[in-house]
Amino acid sequence: MDEEIVKSMKSYMTDTKDAGLLQSEELYQYLLGTSVYPRESEHLKKIREATRSHPWSFMGTSPLAGQMLSFMLKTVNAKKTIEVGVFTGYSLLLTALAIPEDGKITAIDVDREAYGIGLPFIQKAGVENKINFIESDAMLALDNLLKEEGNEGSFDFGFVDADKVNYLNYHEKLIKLVKVGGLIAYDNTLWGGTVAVPETEVPEFMKNNRVAVLKLNEMLASDDRIDIAQLPLGDGITFCRRLF
Repeated sequence: MDEEIVKSMKSYMTDTKDAGLLQSEELYQYLLGTSVYPRESEHLKKIREATRSHPWSFMGTSPLAGQMLSFMLKTVNAKKTIEVGVFTGYSLLLTALAIPEDGKITAIDVDREAYGIGLPFIQKAGVENKINFIESDAMLALDNLLKEEGNEGSFDFGFVDADKVNYLNYHEKLIKLVKVGGLIAYDNTLWGGTVAVPETEVPEFMKNNRVAVLKLNEMLASDDRIDIAQLPLGDGITFCRRLF
């Protein structure tokens, strides 16, 4: 990714993502200070702090959205999960902490270096044994999982926070991998709020992913295989429950 685009993306997403659609830094900080940070594990906090110095730190999972992910994982008693897009591992660690001792996470990302930033904290938390990290193109990895006997319809939960242009493709793979009644969560489904503004007002570096997210949102809303709940947490997160 071009360095100037990364700088612009970081500035734009930092300004719009942290408070989500609350549009009030004071209210956002109140939520964090009252309900999120007091319950955030020390290891999650350290990953979050370590990610701040990364040039793509805006890609990290919002702690507020992360709390909801953890809540949902525990609510559905998820045990076998899949994560597409790991980055430094904040959402991966919160998943590992939320699932039972014998739970397993299949984590897919092309960037092992970024994963290495959070790995020491995952190890200190004592949950590395729950994680199978696959360094791979996500479509290839998902296809390989579908080819393996016993994987189809066996995952309780999936989380996607990767390249937006492939979200539609990931959905078709994940709807086969996740069991009936299982959940899939998609991050960044409001894409900095650009989904609700005219294209002429969208920064150039946001446009391609905006189109992809708009197509995803439209498809999820009309997909009769799932129930959905789209929430204005972080940069927008959509939960899908497989019906059949």
